[in-house]
Amino acid sequence: MEETKEPRVERPKWDNKAQYLLTCIGFAVGLGNVWRFPYLCQIYGGGAFLIPYVIALVFEGIPLLYLEMAVGQRLRMGSIGVWNSISPLLGGVGIASMLVSFLVSLFYNTILAWVFWYLFHSFQNPLPWSQCPLDANLTGYNVECVKSTPSNYFWYRETLKITDNIETSGSLNWWLVICLASAWCVVYICFIKGISSIGKVSTDGLVYLFTPNWEILKNPQVWLDAATQIFFSLSLGVGGLIAFSSYNAEKNNCERDAVLVGVINSATSIYSCIPIFSILGFKANTAFNSCRMENILALTNKFEFSDQNITADNYVDWVEYLNRTSPSEVASLDLRQCDLQTFLDESASGTGLVFIVFTEAVVSMPGSQIWAILFFVMLFSLGLSSMFGLIEGVLTPIHDLKLFPRWIPKELITAGLCLASFLTALIFTLGSGNYWVAIFDSYVGSVPLLVIAFFEITAVVYGRGMKKFSEDICFMTGKRPNLYWKACWMVISPLMLLVVLVAYVAIQAQTRPSYSAWNPDQFPLAEQKQYPDWVFSIIILLSVLPVIPIPLVALYRLICSRIRNSSAPTDLNPYCNDGIYIQIIFKSK
Repeated sequence: MEETKEPRVERPKWDNKAQYLLTCIGFAVGLGNVWRFPYLCQIYGGGAFLIPYVIALVFEGIPLLYLEMAVGQRLRMGSIGVWNSISPLLGGVGIASMLVSFLVSLFYNTILAWVFWYLFHSFQNPLPWSQCPLDANLTGYNVECVKSTPSNYFWYRETLKITDNIETSGSLNWWLVICLASAWCVVYICFIKGISSIGKVSTDGLVYLFTPNWEILKNPQVWLDAATQIFFSLSLGVGGLIAFSSYNAEKNNCERDAVLVGVINSATSIYSCIPIFSILGFKANTAFNSCRMENILALTNKFEFSDQNITADNYVDWVEYLNRTSPSEVASLDLRQCDLQTFLDESASGTGLVFIVFTEAVVSMPGSQIWAILFFVMLFSLGLSSMFGLIEGVLTPIHDLKLFPRWIPKELITAGLCLASFLTALIFTLGSGNYWVAIFDSYVGSVPLLVIAFFEITAVVYGRGMKKFSEDICFMTGKRPNLYWKACWMVISPLMLLVVLVAYVAIQAQTRPSYSAWNPDQFPLAEQKQYPDWVFSIIILLSVLPVIPIPLVALYRLICSRIRNSSAPTDLNPYCNDGIYIQIIFKSK
């Protein structure tokens, strides 16, 4: 029976090259640079994270960025069509990218809701995170706030209303629900428009950022997070860049575009870390000196210093002397452990790092409200541009799969997607919502991206073939890829992805994952708790679910191929005809 071919629809194009590049840069440069990258650096000791990050950028990030831009531009299709065209068995890669885009967009837009909340409060004078609130009796400051800092208290208690653990859900925080709804409304409205002394203490933070702790590099988790940060930050593996590149002219220097976008993106990440870690150094020194002064006051009240008073300069010598001569009396004082490295490690961490650090910084600036407003407007703009790519990575495959009748307008499908995403993301507005954001960030934006990236590279190099792909690049750019690109695509990149993935799975099988719970009594240290069994099951599901379509589609294709090649009739024949198949995977050529 002959196939009825549908008329070819001319694919829209960018108005100019600058429009395309700015869209790609806006998609790549986002909250992953200003929000995610700094807190990963802080978790892994600053300089120790930069080493695997740069290695992953050079041998994984930029090569894969070039590859995605090239295949999208050459084949002029979305992620479903691209991978299905390269190899029918790999049609599930596009579906996997779509699922990752959807899941990432859920927690990504929640961060924009937090930005909305802070932006609203930035108009207040004084800023609400500049001082601790009064206690219930109005007789003094809130004890929990005093134990930590005003900025920490505003983040954990006023914004998140965070619970003590992930098992205690708490109630929906209505202010976050409103902010989340507003964020999704803005995304929808925009998307339907189309494609059109201080110096010294700050130095401590910068030394911390650029000084590696070599022992940390033995942890495979560091390499996994470095690799996935590259994918998350460059927005690789989610289909958005392939969709954007498909609107390019066929002859365009995509190699230059990939290098430009990759370098700008990573330079932005490192640049954004400089003020953050400068402020961390200032915060750590302030907390360190405050800790010592509390201990000095306690020692002064306990002991008499006749010939020489205890000061910050001779504090260490006096404590050592008193521990030798009066150990029981010193022990009875229960002195705080004052260690600068501890304050650098734990003064602010996790998903709230940027919110805590910058809000505390602007308080001491003249015209603090103006600076706060400018910062959060900038943060929202960065996140919004990346959300466009994530939504594009979902909508383009939906249209490729032809899941909806043609008479349903794209605006209505987009509205349905935004509404479904908002309702699903309500879990992040609970008292335990921040713990769930951390889970989605750690597991949806990590292992699935590694798996998708591995199949993308192998599909192009060993499915389409390196020779044919080199000819494609020569057609588009006027020159064949050099040895560096070929070595990365054929050996280095897939091998690195495979090694990191296997090592990570092996480590996770031996240790139970844990999370940091807010406990002001342990500030600046966070309380580490293990995930309960039911949460651990969800973690496994989130890590595996997005990539399940890859083997399922391949298996479906193999079965249908055998059925079609078999001369014997079978009851499964109707399920492999083109009419039903097109609803499962975009029809191959």
